[in-house]
This record gives sequence, C-alpha cells and structure tokens, in this order.
Amino acid sequence: MNDAIKAAFIFITPDANPEQHQGWVKTPGVEVKTLAVNSYQQACESLENLISEGVAAVELCGGFGHQGVAQLTHAAAGRVHIGVVRFDQHPLLNFVSGDSIVAQ
Repeated sequence: MNDAIKAAFIFITPDANPEQHQGWVKTPGVEVKTLAVNSYQQACESLENLISEGVAAVELCGGFGHQGVAQLTHAAAGRVHIGVVRFDQHPLLNFVSGDSIVAQ
C-alpha cells in the first residue's frame, strides 16, 4: 500500500497539450504530477483526471491570474484543495497576468 500524498502543479503556456506535456515525480512520501495546459478551460477539464488519480491538492503557477484561480476553485467544488504561486506580472508571460492573455 502506498501512503504517499498526491499533489499536482499546473502551469499554463500557449503551446501546451496536457496529454503530452505531463509527468510524475515520486518520492516515498509525496508524488507530484506536473501538467501543462494552454487555457483556463483546459486546466478545469484536467481536474477530473487529477481527482480520479487521487490528487488531493493542486498548485497553480503564477501565470494563472485571479480569474483563472477562481475558475479552477469553482471547478474543484471542494473535491481538491487549490493553491497558488503568485506573480502579479509573470516573467515567463511577458510580465502580464494570465488573465490578460488567456481567452476566458
């Protein structure tokens, strides 16, 4: 029996395909899946798979703006904890929030 806590880290980038751009890092106590998505909607859709895989907590990269975090929190509906890495202007997104570049 594996008692490791499962978590996920989701980051957003325009050319991402979550079926292809993902992977696990597994230690005896914690397993973390890293997943790339190209939109807030794709991140919300990916939550279902993460939950079915036993993920208990999801951390969102700083590219998710306030609106993105709200959408993921709503989609999670209390089934998984949502956390956030915070940048007001993300250095890998040309110093803007994902809210200003991701189609809502």
